[in-house]
Amino acid sequence: MSNPIADRPRAVLVGIQLPETSDQDHATHLAELRRLVNTLGYETVGTLSQRRASTGSGTVLGTGKLKELARLTGGPGVIASGAADRTSKAKARWEAEAAEAGGAAEEAAPPEDEEEADGGAPLEVAGEKPTVVVVAHELSPSQLRNLEKATGALVLDRTGVIVDIFHRHARSREARMQVEIARLKYLSPRLRESAGRSERQAGRGSGDSAVELDRRKIRDRLAELSEGLAAVQRDQDQRRFARKDQLRVALVGYTNAGKSSLMRALTGSEVLVADRLFATLDTTVRALQPESRPRVLVSDTVGFLRELPHDLVASFRSTLDEALEASLLLHVVDASDPSCQAQLDVTREVLRDIGAAEVPGLLLLNKIDRLDAAARREVAARFPGAIQLSAKDPADVAALRQRVLDFFEAQFVEAELTVPYAAQGRLAEIYESARVLSETYDEAGRTMRVRSTPGAVARLVRAFQA
Repeated sequence: MSNPIADRPRAVLVGIQLPETSDQDHATHLAELRRLVNTLGYETVGTLSQRRASTGSGTVLGTGKLKELARLTGGPGVIASGAADRTSKAKARWEAEAAEAGGAAEEAAPPEDEEEADGGAPLEVAGEKPTVVVVAHELSPSQLRNLEKATGALVLDRTGVIVDIFHRHARSREARMQVEIARLKYLSPRLRESAGRSERQAGRGSGDSAVELDRRKIRDRLAELSEGLAAVQRDQDQRRFARKDQLRVALVGYTNAGKSSLMRALTGSEVLVADRLFATLDTTVRALQPESRPRVLVSDTVGFLRELPHDLVASFRSTLDEALEASLLLHVVDASDPSCQAQLDVTREVLRDIGAAEVPGLLLLNKIDRLDAAARREVAARFPGAIQLSAKDPADVAALRQRVLDFFEAQFVEAELTVPYAAQGRLAEIYESARVLSETYDEAGRTMRVRSTPGAVARLVRAFQA
């Protein structure tokens, strides 16, 4: 019987530390990339890092580091031309100019021996050679192709890893369409001819290359997906409109901060909880438990990530609208993560981008059970006024539930309704949207003192006024 861990593809991570990036931030970015790669199902066996002025060269890495990487993967370490590559003369001239520009950048960079010293002793990997190289930056199509030629390995950039994770984790029809749109937009400029493939195809679009035909198919598919997604989002908008007078709370925060665990604890719903990045891509809406009157709806949203690919942000715009239309945001932060401040900054930046920065919120320092007393005091000083809790502690969850109810209670107003006996069948409308404080009866009907949001109370008064 095969060992699933041993069968996982082996990957090497590659990171470029730019002049404006601190050592701590660089280490944090690489650690996050390692988690992304592990979530994708690869085994990370080594990390190769280099300080450079930019990532704009043809191979991203300097020549010495490129050869070191190729030694690990079994590649030639240089960019060799092959019969399988079919490049137009204009494209060849463009790539030659890019290579010259890259060479000039390398000349401006520190001498090669300094770059080697930057990473310490040459990286050694025990066991089988890694077959995957993952770069912690977005690569241009030519950079990706050049690295694959030099290393002989499958090369992925950070965006490609994230897109693949989203593709594997999407479950609902809406999420699958959103992810496929982002994935096709990412793949389209990276299409290229493969060995043994006919360069020209007859029929529709005769004279077009196979790649051009593939791109046309992608454009057609994108149009089809956009139309289908628009229909799904219209349905979602209608459901959100139907909930507009209800009390709504949205959980927002960095991926793997514990939002789904908190969602399950607050609502009793069987949402997926997993210690992996982007475990939740579908929006879930459930009532706060035990139920209150009026009901409070809680929604879980897709996790945020620094430098999340633009097409993914655009695709999940409707999902993020849950945060925009909420009455209260619960900002969930993993208090045990050393980079929690940076993660909170990313969350706030995304909320600003979608126009939700002004929505009231509570800051929740989750996973506090992983910290000792001294560390708890330190995060309390860094985040004054934040709520420290563990989603695993029922007492913490109960206290948070009360804080949420207190937030809405402060906005409630009271009113008196007279419900004629002939309209007793409509009492459910009142009990559903308000808390009944008292009831009296006379010849005119039932008189009820209710307490709820101003909007709900105004609607009830209009519905039952004489």
